[in-house]
Amino acid sequence: MARLRVKKLWVYCFCFSVLFFLIVALQVLVELGQFEKKKPSHSDLHGNKHVEQLNLFKNNSLLNGIQRLSDPGQQYPILVWWSPLTGEVGRLGDCGKNTCFFTIDKTYYDHPMTEGFLFYGTDFNIESLPFPRKPSHHWALFHEESPKNNYKLFHEPSITLFNHTATFSSHSHMPLTTQYLESVEVLKSHTYLVPLSKKNSRRQKLAPLVYVQSDCDPPSDRDSYVWELMKYIEVDSYGECLHNRDLPPPLKNPSAMDDHHFYGILAQYKFSLSFENAVCDDYITEKFWRPLKLGVVPVYYGSPSIAKWLPSNKSAVLVNTFASPQDLAVYIKDLDQNDEKYEAYLEWKWNGEISNQLLLTTMKERSWGVQDMSQDNYIDAFECMVCNRVWENINRKKQGLVPRLWQAQANHLSCPEPKAFSLSHGPTRWSSLREVWKPSFEQSEKEARALRQLAERNANFTVEEFWKLVFKDQH
Repeated sequence: MARLRVKKLWVYCFCFSVLFFLIVALQVLVELGQFEKKKPSHSDLHGNKHVEQLNLFKNNSLLNGIQRLSDPGQQYPILVWWSPLTGEVGRLGDCGKNTCFFTIDKTYYDHPMTEGFLFYGTDFNIESLPFPRKPSHHWALFHEESPKNNYKLFHEPSITLFNHTATFSSHSHMPLTTQYLESVEVLKSHTYLVPLSKKNSRRQKLAPLVYVQSDCDPPSDRDSYVWELMKYIEVDSYGECLHNRDLPPPLKNPSAMDDHHFYGILAQYKFSLSFENAVCDDYITEKFWRPLKLGVVPVYYGSPSIAKWLPSNKSAVLVNTFASPQDLAVYIKDLDQNDEKYEAYLEWKWNGEISNQLLLTTMKERSWGVQDMSQDNYIDAFECMVCNRVWENINRKKQGLVPRLWQAQANHLSCPEPKAFSLSHGPTRWSSLREVWKPSFEQSEKEARALRQLAERNANFTVEEFWKLVFKDQH
């Protein structure tokens, strides 16, 4: 009889626990959803909205999540991803001592706890923006990619609409300049380093320079330069652009660019043509870091500020220091034929010595990691930067202090007008892409001014209104 009473008591406790969980879950959904106007159109992409909101417990144990969410005195500011980069309909994110609710659900726009909106630059769309914008609303921009993905954001009238930025520029609030570099250790690593004697012996079958690009005719006009360079020195080109050599079939897929077999092929070369698709300060991609990791000397064209980021003063050949492709070819041939001169570019690698204090400090102090599960990724770090700043102003308000105002500056995301190389001939002279970049940039300036003008009205606007402003000076 006693065993039966114990069994009944256990059943009662279990039922009560389940009922408690359901009540708390319902409380959360009601609290966060009571101001919704309609069911979001994107909810079908990720299942039922109310089920997805139970993903609030992502970074916490279920018990801790229930305890915190059931506390009626605890409230969390809401940050809406207006560009649905994360795909998360609802999640509580812990940012040190602060917590924010992150969502892609735009119906939280007029929720009283909504404090800010997060935008992903590539997907920034003028067709739908959160207007009217309250004085307390934070706008934050995350954009790590090339300007060719959305040129309108690279002008002062548009970039200064944002309060917080995370871009490739070292001037932004959360610089992503080293986004393609995992660590200082991979730069020092000898994993793929091929001794010079072997590189010299393989020169019988390999060119001194390797080029791997499949994004042809970008704003930097790199293919025109490389095509001209090929007149004066051998270049093995494995990509679709200026293709003259095939990769093994398993490595032809773009997803194989980080495959160790692909790395092994590149590591055999003395030099790598490392040309960015755009010329912007601090826009530095894997094209620069990858050869350094492999023990290959980059022949670099791209960021004008690249000298600030070299592991040592003599670790890359900079294209801008040569008057012409022919002059560059003469220099590369000299290095190719002189072992002592060539090895001077890899001395830092063999010795494992990085003398650039800015690079060392940046890598040590950045708040995110690359391919490192022990650190936040840069999207999480961006979210927490905004969350912590929102909480800073909430706390300042409680103390009777004036809220702090953050403001993006023009140099947080800027690039000069694209310029083609002044070469008499080239493979791209028939390319419509080469001809479109300058007009595209010029129009993007008009788009930025139109966006600013409409934003200052602080009201919703139509696509027709936007384009009418863009083209008004042409009539």
